[in-house]
Amino acid sequence: MERNLQRTGLLNLLALLLAAAGAFGLARAAGSASALDASAFLLIGFLAALVSWFQMRLEAREQLENLEVDELNKNRASAALFAAADAEIRPARRAREQFERVAVPVFTVALFLIQGLAAVALWNGWLKPGPAKPDAATLLMTLFALLALALFVLGKYAAGVARIENQRLLRPGAGYLLLNAVVCFIVAGTAAGAHLGVPKLDLWVSRCFCAVLALAALETLATLVLEIYRPRVKGHVARLLYESRLIGLVGQPEGIVRTFAHALDYQFGFKVSETGFFRFIAERALQLFVAQLVAFVLFTTFVIIEPGEEGLLERFGRPVDGRAVLEAGVHFKMPWPVDKVQRFRTRSLQTITIGGEGREETGHHDEGKVLLWTKAHNDEEFNFLVSTGGSGAATGPGEQSVPVNLITVGIPVQFEVTNVLHWARGHADSAKLLEQLAFREATKLLVGLDYDQLLAAGRLTAAEELRRRIQQRVEALGLGVAVVFVGMNDIHPPVALAAAYEDVIGAYQEKQAKILVAEGERAERVPLAGAEAHKKVSEAQSYKLARISSVAATAGQFTNQLAAFRASPEVYVRRQYLQTLTAAVAPVRKLVLGTSNASEVINLNLEDKIRTDLLDVTLPGTEKKAEKH
Repeated sequence: MERNLQRTGLLNLLALLLAAAGAFGLARAAGSASALDASAFLLIGFLAALVSWFQMRLEAREQLENLEVDELNKNRASAALFAAADAEIRPARRAREQFERVAVPVFTVALFLIQGLAAVALWNGWLKPGPAKPDAATLLMTLFALLALALFVLGKYAAGVARIENQRLLRPGAGYLLLNAVVCFIVAGTAAGAHLGVPKLDLWVSRCFCAVLALAALETLATLVLEIYRPRVKGHVARLLYESRLIGLVGQPEGIVRTFAHALDYQFGFKVSETGFFRFIAERALQLFVAQLVAFVLFTTFVIIEPGEEGLLERFGRPVDGRAVLEAGVHFKMPWPVDKVQRFRTRSLQTITIGGEGREETGHHDEGKVLLWTKAHNDEEFNFLVSTGGSGAATGPGEQSVPVNLITVGIPVQFEVTNVLHWARGHADSAKLLEQLAFREATKLLVGLDYDQLLAAGRLTAAEELRRRIQQRVEALGLGVAVVFVGMNDIHPPVALAAAYEDVIGAYQEKQAKILVAEGERAERVPLAGAEAHKKVSEAQSYKLARISSVAATAGQFTNQLAAFRASPEVYVRRQYLQTLTAAVAPVRKLVLGTSNASEVINLNLEDKIRTDLLDVTLPGTEKKAEKH
């Protein structure tokens, strides 16, 4: 039986070696990158099968050696002779142990390097298969399909023998045989795709193969690291370092079912894997998988285009004649991946924003948030050049500032797709092209606008002019869209300059406020000064009139006095004397003595009073009496 196992291992490695050579030759002949990747997989499988076959021979020699030692030990006389030199009479076991201790880790390190270098080389195209030849696609598809069938038969046989007889050394070769059967089948599919007019499929499959090689290399590295910290238990057979669990799962997916069954048994505490339902599922797993695959394919035979959308139907990447554009509704097509549908929004407004990215793209700011010039309105903002409307200000002797300024503005551009074919197929990225067109036209327009006018009432006119310019460029390039609206939002100076700009605006406002205060004071003082001047003129005129009237009255009085004096000079003089005396003594205190023959002594205090008393107050009704006395 051991010889049969060795023959099986030898057959595996020879099959992998011949398949690797054949795959490499076919890859060079057909110029297929995926076929070249398959040859790398086959070569790595050959190396793993070679090491396992050599280790298998060492274990077979050790088993023969154990049989010979057992025969010798049956003789009691010779048992004592060979008991002390047991290590010397077991060279096969010593060779096997040294091989597992030294050669297997070294080979595993080499396997990791080979897998990693192969993944990098194939990804970067260092190993070029040659120019692609579409005429060889049919031959490549046929030969790789036959190769996949042969490897699958050999792999299933080797995997069955390894599972039934518990031969762990057969598992690496069997896993690589089954994996390479899948790889060769995929390469045959890529050749069929190239024959049907999808040449890029070969490159995509090659990239996937490189990713699998990279994952296998990482798994090998992880296995090496974990082997350092693995506890050594005497009598416990360790798993082979060069045996990949990932490749085993890909090549033998039924192992996943067994692992799942063991996990269920462990979790529930009883043999769930032995129940009728689980056996029913396990026995018909393939049929269920096929049924799900068929259902999936059937579901891909129809597509629902939502209202407001249009779809482009493609067959192997090319438009389908007569059904290139699908309107809203339910449509039937060939199953995936033969037919594919790309959806586009054509009945609703779409928005792109230039000059600001972030919160502005959502169409609204945070509710209740105050927007200040000193803080950014969006996550990312762009500064545009605008004109200052002047010839520049002098900054030094012989120098003059450039008459431009910076401004930050978010410009939402709302558009509607009117021709989905032009939008989807006219350019590689129509949305990006539209954004760049809008950005260029906005830059050209803003540099010719006045800064102050744009901040005030000129934004609506500027937005409409920008919409017109963008629409002209869109029509010239045939983008198939209609620009519906262009806005100018969040116009403000750059955040870094906003504080200085506010200082300038504040100084200007203070200037205007002082001018208004001065004008108000002028409006108040000029009328007051006019009124005061008019008052003084009126007073002077009144004084003039009073003086003239007084002098005229005095002159008229003198004429009357002269007539009186002429009529009676003595009486006139006496009267004038008395009038003068009365006027002179009127403010002086006077004493009136009632009798003249009394002997009473009267003391007169002729001192002036410093203050007046209540007794000095003239009572009402006594004024005339005082004047008579």
